[in-house]
Amino acid sequence: MSTIQFFSRLQIRGNTEMDNARIGQLIQQLRKEKGFTQQQLADSLNVSNKTVSKWECGNGAPDISIWNSLSNVLGADIIHLADSGSCQNSKSTGKISRLMFFICPECGQILTSTGKAGITCCGRRLSALVPSSFDDCHAVKMEIMDGEFFVTVSHEMSKSHYISFAAYVDDDSCWFKKLYPEQNPEFRMPMFGKRGTFFLYCTEHGLFSEKLRTLLAQ
Repeated sequence: MSTIQFFSRLQIRGNTEMDNARIGQLIQQLRKEKGFTQQQLADSLNVSNKTVSKWECGNGAPDISIWNSLSNVLGADIIHLADSGSCQNSKSTGKISRLMFFICPECGQILTSTGKAGITCCGRRLSALVPSSFDDCHAVKMEIMDGEFFVTVSHEMSKSHYISFAAYVDDDSCWFKKLYPEQNPEFRMPMFGKRGTFFLYCTEHGLFSEKLRTLLAQ
């Protein structure tokens, strides 16, 4: 959502005081998380500390021209958070076996989460990748060699279509291997237990997964 679209929605709602109060609370929360004083935040935005105090008290909102700068300084997508609310996720035990993968379609950044989370990159809210089963076009061969798994992937590795990463995830471990175009899709992987799941990500067809014991039995 653009800054202009967000402010248009504020006008439509017609409850500016409530919105200002919510935005002010959000700015104060993020400022304190960064360890900034009101004066430090004001200096970084070229405004007075009284202006920052006014925002945080809900007596006004930042001018539309500095919202992007404010987001950069506080390290958060202020526009998105203010529109959807800064509700926190419930406490997560961070169980590694629940690891989810996210790919930014703009920059290709690979992100992960072990629980429900609002993942954003390049101004986009990302959805967790849903893995498919391996097929003939994304075949994996695993062998035990010198005390390690030797993995061979039957897949092209052109600049426009290649395997971007491989990963192994079990109850308490995560192993990750980044792959690149024009690289031979063969690599070694430590010998973990066989209860975990092996993942591959294809730049055209998405995420694939299979239990390690199943791949070894093939």
